[in-house]
Amino acid sequence: MRSVVLMMSVSVDGYVAGPREHAGALPEPDELKHWKLDRIRRAGTHIMGRVTYEEMAGYWPTSTDEYAAPMNEIPKVVFSKTLDEATWAGSSIARGDLADEIATLRRQPGGEIIAWGGASFAQSLSRAGLVDDYVLVIQPVAFGSGLPLFAGLPDALRLELIEAKTFDSTVLHIYQPTDRASRPRA
Repeated sequence: MRSVVLMMSVSVDGYVAGPREHAGALPEPDELKHWKLDRIRRAGTHIMGRVTYEEMAGYWPTSTDEYAAPMNEIPKVVFSKTLDEATWAGSSIARGDLADEIATLRRQPGGEIIAWGGASFAQSLSRAGLVDDYVLVIQPVAFGSGLPLFAGLPDALRLELIEAKTFDSTVLHIYQPTDRASRPRA
């Protein structure tokens, strides 16, 4: 069964976006970019919420960045009840129950399922216990307020640090929920 990996950039105080900027918009060291590209290229599916989908669909198809090829070539699923059509090549829309849709994706063959934001989508996945790995790029900035990565959790989400790497002043942490056996698996 495929794993769901949430890959997000966050500020040191836990926000994916502050009042005026997005943590993922900050420059990243080349070594981190190569690490992320290696991980992304192994993915079997990209999943995201509607807002992130619309941003990415408007950017990646014409981009010449190294991220463009794996973002464009790997199948994408956008979770939305309001999006009329998915026009980005290789995209489909999931309109059903989040856990049911994730369960269907997990049963399909292929590499891991990489979840991209935004904050609301990431929070929904976390609240439902659907994330197997949290790959957090911790940017050297504090916003003080904004969109938190975690909000509305029914209980404390206990995590085990699996890996930590430093890339200049940016840190990469990979966590797994410690209560994996008791979490609902889609």
